[in-house]
Amino acid sequence: MSRAERERQMLDVAEEVFGERGYQGTSMDEIAERCGVSKPMLYEYFGSKDGLLVACVGRSKAELLDVTQKAMAGATDPRDILWRGMAAYFGFIDAHSKSFAMLLREPTAGSQEAVEAVEATRRQQSELISGVLAAFVPNAGEPAIAAFTEIIIGACERLAQWRTWHPEVSVEDAARYMTDFCWHGLSPYLPR
Repeated sequence: MSRAERERQMLDVAEEVFGERGYQGTSMDEIAERCGVSKPMLYEYFGSKDGLLVACVGRSKAELLDVTQKAMAGATDPRDILWRGMAAYFGFIDAHSKSFAMLLREPTAGSQEAVEAVEATRRQQSELISGVLAAFVPNAGEPAIAAFTEIIIGACERLAQWRTWHPEVSVEDAARYMTDFCWHGLSPYLPR
């Protein structure tokens, strides 16, 4: 197995174990065993359990940006941009539901570096959202754009977490609820 393939395997397994057991309950021994590698090999690749968590979050951050940007690229109008972005976000969260739930449940798990990695993911999504909002509600002004961005980030996280207890709510339904919510809130700022 190449180094890149081995690293991908270790990250896949680590994300699964972190999701199942939480940060405190996760052991490097279990991850190594599930991967079929030695514990020292995990340390060689990632340095520590914190380093492994940071690597998992970093990979998810890159993937989340990629899927949301690609989804929004095919949009035909501002409301479609919102819907596609929301559907991509909730679809991504579903694909990583256990680890996402762990990060929300244990927001200060691991080192300060791990906490900062999670916050960097929020900032990344905030920049994407604020750019989209500024493009289609240019009259709203920076304070309103910043406030709506934070509202959207918080609401998306809470709705994603709520969906873990309500799996009957589909990705499409969640995207529609968030799109309707955002559209209604932004309507006073939309060009007439």
